[in-house]
Amino acid sequence: MQRYFALPDHFNEHEVTIVGDDVHHIVNVMRSKEGEKIFVSDGAGRSAVAKLVSLSAKEVRATIVKLLNEQRELPIRVTIGQGLPKGEKMEWILQKGTELGAYSFFPFSSERTIVKLDAKKEAKKLERWRKIVKEAAEQSHRDVLPELLAPVSFREALKAGEQYTRCAIAYEKEGGTTMHQVLTEMTADESLLVLIGPEGGFTPDEVAQAEAKGFLSVSLGPRILRTETASQYVLACASYQFERTTPSSR
Repeated sequence: MQRYFALPDHFNEHEVTIVGDDVHHIVNVMRSKEGEKIFVSDGAGRSAVAKLVSLSAKEVRATIVKLLNEQRELPIRVTIGQGLPKGEKMEWILQKGTELGAYSFFPFSSERTIVKLDAKKEAKKLERWRKIVKEAAEQSHRDVLPELLAPVSFREALKAGEQYTRCAIAYEKEGGTTMHQVLTEMTADESLLVLIGPEGGFTPDEVAQAEAKGFLSVSLGPRILRTETASQYVLACASYQFERTTPSSR
């Protein structure tokens, strides 16, 4: 069965209405018919099996057959603050980060950021990036659709840290705190923000600013990682720390 996301206010325990690009996919690409079943999620944690009852060019309606309790999300909410990278690296970061369980993303600009987005480019980029996140969430059977926020400045990224249980900035200095140490001090339902620098990393002054705001300077292991690899390391560590036990033994 195909998997789709519906707006939260279009999803209840009895029925769901799907609008937007997914209507074209259901009606014209999959050529679905009334009576067929799909997986559907509201993007906020609720998922269900639903049976198609009405298909048109503007919307698809389905009745809920069974509400699901799949528990596919990371027990902690991990937000990746990503220094804007060059080329198409951001697309890869968003796709793989979504597959690995990131709760949300926000790009930011820092001193060593090379990429500059004007208002027109930013709008087009965000539209494409959000589509990539949605498709990756569907492919990996996520119940939560990760949020992609608009790009911010480094100062705004530090300010955002006030909303999280723990905050960290990835910095390759010897003897620093490890991700393992950060994660072992966290419990389920807490939130973690990790800032990843662009290709050139962070300047010492930026790290000092972050530490002054309560961010922990963390090491991502003894090897130097590319910017597009760093967030995947963080998410893999979180998965190992919180998901290494089987569901029945949690």
